[in-house]
Amino acid sequence: MKDGWKATHSKSSKEIPVQVLILSDTHGFLDEAVLRHAREADETWHAGDIGNVQVADVLADAGPLRAVYGNIDGMPLRQRFPGQLRFTAEGLDVFMTHIGGYPGKYDRGIGPLLKRNPPGLFISGHSHIVKVMRDPALGQMIHINPGAAGREGFHRVRTVVKIQVMKGRVSDVRVVELGNR
Repeated sequence: MKDGWKATHSKSSKEIPVQVLILSDTHGFLDEAVLRHAREADETWHAGDIGNVQVADVLADAGPLRAVYGNIDGMPLRQRFPGQLRFTAEGLDVFMTHIGGYPGKYDRGIGPLLKRNPPGLFISGHSHIVKVMRDPALGQMIHINPGAAGREGFHRVRTVVKIQVMKGRVSDVRVVELGNR
């Protein structure tokens, strides 16, 4: 598969957590700092505003990639990736979209979906503000916005988030600063 995802990808039988890199808002910029983390991860999840097909291709070459398109992404990326993606990773129910808001202030199109069937992990980008928080109103669902890994926007420091997933649970959540934009 072009994006590097194989249905057989699993470490659960070995009881080893899956290492996941979560990023967003690359806006067409990808440097060695991001690529190093992508190569170390078992999977990379991109929460939109990828910027161009080349960024998606390089990330997919680094390892399995799951992504959604963002508001700046053109037709080639919109044809390749969905606007919303719900999947299970190592027993964890994950919902990812670009514009989603955060606990207490969900986007009006996303809030009802989350309330009707809360995932274990909700990932969104767009704001360029890194956030990791639980939503006690939705069964302790974890929300992650990885901030922005690119140079475009008002953020001062580029960030990604690294997590481990095993047996339906998120652990070892780390915000990684990549340097000034």
